[in-house]
Amino acid sequence: MTAFIFPGQGSQHAGMGRDFYSHFGEVKKLYDEASLTLGYDVADLSFNGPADELNKTYRTQPCILVASIAACTALRLKGIKPSVVAGHSLGEYSALVTAGSISFVDAVRLTEIRGRIMQDAVPEGRGMMAAILGISRDTVDALCKGVGTGYVSVANYNCPGQIVVSGERNAVEDLIVRAKESGAKRAVPLAVSVPSHCALMEEAGKKFESILKEIKIVDAELPFINNTDAKFISAADEIRSSLVRQLSRSVLWEDCIRSVKLRGINTYIEVGPGKVLSGLVKRIDEQAAIFNVEDISSLDKAISNL
Repeated sequence: MTAFIFPGQGSQHAGMGRDFYSHFGEVKKLYDEASLTLGYDVADLSFNGPADELNKTYRTQPCILVASIAACTALRLKGIKPSVVAGHSLGEYSALVTAGSISFVDAVRLTEIRGRIMQDAVPEGRGMMAAILGISRDTVDALCKGVGTGYVSVANYNCPGQIVVSGERNAVEDLIVRAKESGAKRAVPLAVSVPSHCALMEEAGKKFESILKEIKIVDAELPFINNTDAKFISAADEIRSSLVRQLSRSVLWEDCIRSVKLRGINTYIEVGPGKVLSGLVKRIDEQAAIFNVEDISSLDKAISNL
């Protein structure tokens, strides 16, 4: 059995998806559909940039989704299908398209709207995120509670020794200092403009909830594990609620992978740009077999080893 895992924001790069676009007519159709839906050339932006435009949150999110579904389509055309699906933050939308819960076109539309709502939720300069490396999740939890200069909480429990925090700039800067004093190997600000997965996104969640009410979501056809609870869910109402909560709750990625492992699955394919999730999975489960599929070369490598 194989788990397909889908990357989130931060994995984007100019050129992503180009290989599959060139090799598969089905993938070209995906890019044409996305371009028609969003009103700009998604293929051109994804393949050629410029980086400052591709890195705008409301551009990044649909472009990563399309690149991920392009890779998933290539795998499907080669006869490789998942037993379970999961995604990191934005990656949940790619997972849900793969699971048949949300249509591709609706997911493209949703991810652009999600990006705009997130970008507008907090005034620029007020929020901040930081990666804390080398100390336990319990230590980081305690440090967050002890910060008195403002609000900060854990955004991502990525893997043992890698945690991301999010919140008000002063509080995050304070936590960086405290983390280093507590033995963190590194504590560094992230180059993002939106403090994701924390209470600063609660208003954004309310706006997004009203958008989601207009979107058709159906029961998932494949086991899908969600970020906010690290549980397998399939009912449409549960999925809808989970997507709203995800904006302002921690991503329990380490817990998600452990839940997948409990199902007896130890083969993972990171479907889409980059190898970020592959590295995280290896630190969670050293025995796991991990492949990434983002171009023809990595597709061929995965096929030959599966």
